[in-house]
Amino acid sequence: MSALPPVVDQQTWRAALDDLRAREKAATRELDAIAAQRRRLPMVELPDYTLIGPDGPIRLAEVFDGHSQLIVYHHMWSDGAQWQCPGCTGFTSQFTRLEFLANYDARFVIVTNGPIEEAMAYKARVGNQMDWYSSAQSSFGTDVDAGPGGGFAVNVFLRDSADRVYRTWHTNGRGTEQLSHSFGLIDVLPWGRQEEWQDSPDGWPQRPTYSGWADSPDIARAYGQGPTLSP
Repeated sequence: MSALPPVVDQQTWRAALDDLRAREKAATRELDAIAAQRRRLPMVELPDYTLIGPDGPIRLAEVFDGHSQLIVYHHMWSDGAQWQCPGCTGFTSQFTRLEFLANYDARFVIVTNGPIEEAMAYKARVGNQMDWYSSAQSSFGTDVDAGPGGGFAVNVFLRDSADRVYRTWHTNGRGTEQLSHSFGLIDVLPWGRQEEWQDSPDGWPQRPTYSGWADSPDIARAYGQGPTLSP
């Protein structure tokens, strides 16, 4: 194997680690400052949207399930497709224990622009553990920057005592990485994500971006009903 870091003595390794640690700590403090600024963001009141849940129409305020705060992952969707976006499928498959959010008066759900019947079938097919809702019969997705045919996104909402709902935060693209544990684990490995865009030493294994990600049938095989079932 040629893709190996240089071998040094303990003192040299410790000095290099301390140098990196200084940058890591600075990044942590910057993330704390960003979170503090996020807590000071203004918000915008939303209309009284109606989504579709497994049991039928449901007001957005009711999706909070009695909590004051709501995180929504907007899952990319193609009507009628057996396999949906592999990035969304893989990303959301990691959220299997969300009950801790109740201690923070919060909930985390998936909203898709697809029909609820298809969404629930797909949830079972890939073994997703989150609660799903559909915005197919409202302009909700479009109004919060996650419309039909668009990309994935994360939005955060706040509900007041009068059931008014406010939009407080939004991100998309690589902004969603902060919610994932998978990238954090991969990034501490010596070879990192092994994707061609990364700044890596010469000789490090690299491959096309996304090529190491599990595809939707892989997720279904690992957690759900398997890849051979029809939609």
